[in-house]
Amino acid sequence: MSASKTDRQTDREREKERGEMEERGMEAELVSIPATPKGLSTPETSVTPRGTVSTSARVKASWTPTGLTSAMVTPRLLSPSGSMGTPMKKVVVSLRGYLEEVGHLTRLNPQDAWLPITESRNGNAHYAAFHNLNAGIGFQALVLPVAFAFLGWSWGIISLMIAYLWQLYTLWILVNLHEAVPGRRYNRYVELAQAAFGEKLGVWLALFPTVYLSAGTATALILVGGETMKLFFQIVCGTLCTSNPLTTVEWYLVFTSLCIVLSQLPNLNSIAGLSLIGAITALTYTTMAWVLSVSQARPASISYEPLRSSTFTASTFSILNSLGIIAFAFRGHNLALEIQATMPSTFKHPAHVPMWRGAKVAYLLIAMCLFPVAIGGFWAYGNLMPAGGMLSALYAFHIHDIPRGLLATTFLLVVFNCLSSFQIYSMPVFDSFEAGYTSRTNRPCSIWVRSGFRIFYGFISFFIGVAFPFLSSIAGLLGGLTLPVTFAYPCFMWVLIKKPQRFSFNWYLNWSLGILGIAFSLAFSAGGVWSMINSGLKLKFFKPN
Repeated sequence: MSASKTDRQTDREREKERGEMEERGMEAELVSIPATPKGLSTPETSVTPRGTVSTSARVKASWTPTGLTSAMVTPRLLSPSGSMGTPMKKVVVSLRGYLEEVGHLTRLNPQDAWLPITESRNGNAHYAAFHNLNAGIGFQALVLPVAFAFLGWSWGIISLMIAYLWQLYTLWILVNLHEAVPGRRYNRYVELAQAAFGEKLGVWLALFPTVYLSAGTATALILVGGETMKLFFQIVCGTLCTSNPLTTVEWYLVFTSLCIVLSQLPNLNSIAGLSLIGAITALTYTTMAWVLSVSQARPASISYEPLRSSTFTASTFSILNSLGIIAFAFRGHNLALEIQATMPSTFKHPAHVPMWRGAKVAYLLIAMCLFPVAIGGFWAYGNLMPAGGMLSALYAFHIHDIPRGLLATTFLLVVFNCLSSFQIYSMPVFDSFEAGYTSRTNRPCSIWVRSGFRIFYGFISFFIGVAFPFLSSIAGLLGGLTLPVTFAYPCFMWVLIKKPQRFSFNWYLNWSLGILGIAFSLAFSAGGVWSMINSGLKLKFFKPN
């Protein structure tokens, strides 16, 4: 009897010692967990001075909230019959709720609160859809039938389909790499490139094509918008306004002034309404362009045979330039991370979920615009398609067949879309200007400094457009030079950051697509340069009769 009592007492003592050991181990783990930051402006961040990391924020690279809660918070420890004491149980329950709400404990640079891209983080899936639509479709869609004139039916449709699926895959990569490293959000394309390729190499590889794409597109939009405003004025006024009309350069200046006025909106989220207008107008005028074209009688001398030059070399470069036009039709990836940076992100509600939801809707609508424009435009005009694209064809072949009201409405929608697209493509440039200013002065830009930067950028784009008025017709060269941003770099960055198993299917797929994208970039750029030289740098986006 005494022996059994002794055994029970020994068991109780062992259980008590085991509980004390577990409690001491739990307290040791809790020491390494950073406390809730005071003065935290958003529930997802812990702010530290620029370029420094506090001692409490120096966590192990392998640490994640998921791993922490799964290791600490178990049913046994939180059950009423568990060996952990009630006070410690309350601490762990509260800690788990905090981690689930705070998420990755992202350390943000306080300077981000002063910059246009990251100043506001209240975006959602609707904003993502508006911005992606506005950035992903525009005037470049109207020149797709020009590419089909050199590629023909089969290769034109195949190339367009491959490019669409390829860029959709790389967009998915960028969305998922936005928070690839716990505790860090890559808010800009260049930041992600630096994380993948290194600080210096990332800047060299990504800065030029992204800035060239943003600034080059903004300049091309000034040219297209100014030319379209001129045509709209001619259609509306007819013979009544021919006494002293504005010159083309003066129409460029009018359009630039409107862009500068709209560019005073402070940040990326504040232009969501403009992006919605740009998306609606783009969907409308691309649909009107191909519907009006296929509803009219086709030219008598129409042919669907691919255009061929007198020499094999000339034909090859023409085909490469056409493929570059198709590549340029899928722009906007340089803005994907910036758009996602405007959204809040926590462990329970990560930013990639609403971003991908909005992007899927946007690119479904983009496909519903691009494919009908390319196929319908080529069916309506064949290889007689003017170099300026669909609007040039409408003006040249059907100026007397289509009611002036419909034609004028189409051109006006193009103007509205160009005004909206200018804002979203210029925002990364505004962000770079203000980042340089705030880094030097350690204070946010005043309204006068911000306005000065945007006025300066608008007029610089205007002067470049006046000096190089053929810029809007070199879509092949633009597509070639900026192709790595959309088709190549995301694949390389996935391999370097996610590190898939060597020689696996994922590893082979991304390396192959990346290398192929770089090769296409070089080939399409050569085709674009040849096209510029061959045309004597005299191309215009519109060539009305």
